[in-house]
Amino acid sequence: AFGIPPAKVDMAAVERSARVAELHDFIVQDLPHGYHTMVGERGVRLSGGQRQRIGIARALYHEPDVLILDEATSALDTVTERAVMDAVRNLSHRKTIIMIAHRLSTVRHCDRIFMLERGRLSAAGTYDELIGSSGGFRAMAAGQA
Repeated sequence: AFGIPPAKVDMAAVERSARVAELHDFIVQDLPHGYHTMVGERGVRLSGGQRQRIGIARALYHEPDVLILDEATSALDTVTERAVMDAVRNLSHRKTIIMIAHRLSTVRHCDRIFMLERGRLSAAGTYDELIGSSGGFRAMAAGQA
């Protein structure tokens, strides 16, 4: 619970956030002191994907109405990305989620996708609408297949 005095940390909320971010099993099985393990320079070193998932969990702990994820799954393997995105999708009924991503698998199920080219909006719609109407989006999807 980054930025919260230790005495005020809600451990149930920490665990709930860690589960959504697909971190709970790693924390309880692999970290020497579970949720109380020190990480970072003088503590346990984490992979890029683990750091990304911790960032997601920290954001979720505060239960924001709007959640902005900027390349939040770029360092995750496809299986973990799918699990994290499924959990985020379940939150989308209660929150506004803005995702910035280059991997189309990350945004495939979004309600609305905005494609930018050279800093300008070039297309908008659902994944299926963009596949049907935007040559640039279709080419990008073909390149990632």
